[in-house]
Amino acid sequence: MERSYFEPYKTKMTEPLYLSSGAEREEWIRRAKYNLFNLRSHQVMIDLLTDSGTGAMSDRQWAAIMTGDESYAGSSSYEHLKETIREITGFDYFLPTHQGRAAENVLFSVLVKSGDIVPGNSHFDTTKGHIEFRKARAVDCSVDEAFEIDSDFPFKGNVDLAKLEKILKENPSSKIPMVIMTLTCNTTGGQPVSMENLRAVSHLARKYGVRLFIDGARFAENAWFIRTREPGYEKTPVRDIVREMFGYADGMTMSSKKDGLVNIGGFIGFREEELFRLATTFNIMFEGFITYGGMAGRDMNALSVGLKESTTLEYLEARTRQVALLGEMISQYGIPVIRPYGGHAIFVDALRFLPHVPREEFPAQTLAVELYLEAGVRGVEIGALMADRDPVTRKNRFPALETVRLAVPRRVYSDNHMRAVAEGLKQVWDRRDTIRHGMRIVREAPILRHFTVELVRVTKKEP
Repeated sequence: MERSYFEPYKTKMTEPLYLSSGAEREEWIRRAKYNLFNLRSHQVMIDLLTDSGTGAMSDRQWAAIMTGDESYAGSSSYEHLKETIREITGFDYFLPTHQGRAAENVLFSVLVKSGDIVPGNSHFDTTKGHIEFRKARAVDCSVDEAFEIDSDFPFKGNVDLAKLEKILKENPSSKIPMVIMTLTCNTTGGQPVSMENLRAVSHLARKYGVRLFIDGARFAENAWFIRTREPGYEKTPVRDIVREMFGYADGMTMSSKKDGLVNIGGFIGFREEELFRLATTFNIMFEGFITYGGMAGRDMNALSVGLKESTTLEYLEARTRQVALLGEMISQYGIPVIRPYGGHAIFVDALRFLPHVPREEFPAQTLAVELYLEAGVRGVEIGALMADRDPVTRKNRFPALETVRLAVPRRVYSDNHMRAVAEGLKQVWDRRDTIRHGMRIVREAPILRHFTVELVRVTKKEP
């Protein structure tokens, strides 16, 4: 007899949820200008907006918080974190930041200038925003399989080597400050990068004299997929896989709010001492002194523990299993999602879910709003709203994928919560033919607009 699976942890504290009515949610989303970011937390029953900083910390992490050293300079918490980062990633130099986009801001302030080109797999919103803010250009070199929803290709986060080499060959290395590999690739469905591809990208970068940086926000999940999907790594310890992954790179940025298992924090890892020293100036300007950089000592202590916990087989099996369970339950209803399932979220194909809603009316945002109204579940649009306008033409950009991301916080919800999400989505699916109009923007920021955009529903009377 096969025994039932159970999570390798138990609950020590609970947080009550307010069970709202449909009428309340109608009023709340209208006041929020149909932007799910504008909702207050108590107005959401199951919050899958993001897996960033929303996880539950362990008792060991909370215990570590109590021994945090809050010295402005020379904190022992910094030294503990430095040693952990060296042990896990292999990088000898690091700068703490308050979160991942802060790490990007510091690093890009050193390396990226106007007219530059930054190739990689599909860049996430803040990465692309920081690049374009500096009047540089992000170039997506993802494999074609990344945009095939139903393909079971195991490493959709991979870079197409021919696409990348074309960019490297046709442009001087002085105009390419780095290649960025996002592990796992959030924009294309939380999809992993294979070790073989990472190795080949590193070889190409060295061949053309260009640095390779890794966005390692979900590095542990990527290592898990290498272990479970890539031949030759089936019995390799997770931390050995992690060290090999980072061994191909010149540095990394990290949002510790993901696979660091903390609620705030980030860092930059460096191979080169000189680049580290150049970055310290910007870290002091933007974040804080180099031994705290926007993080409290207590949070650095918690991160030291979290990095170790996230790179264990027991944790990663539980984490990826729950995300896959949500994907399976949704798929069983015939709802189209990106396959294979990613490590941190399930991505619902809004174009096939709502084929009657024009792309100009943001079908993924429309679907995300409908799911909230139906079940009190908050997801997030990964589509044309997030893609922003072209910085030159100012026209809306319509990416190949238009999805609703259901990002599962770490160690927070039960499988019954996942079941309620799937059932709520099915109820929207059952009435999908009645949803024929989407959203129209009434106010937007010039960059990263999806965070603060204001929308209204499109009605039949509108042209």
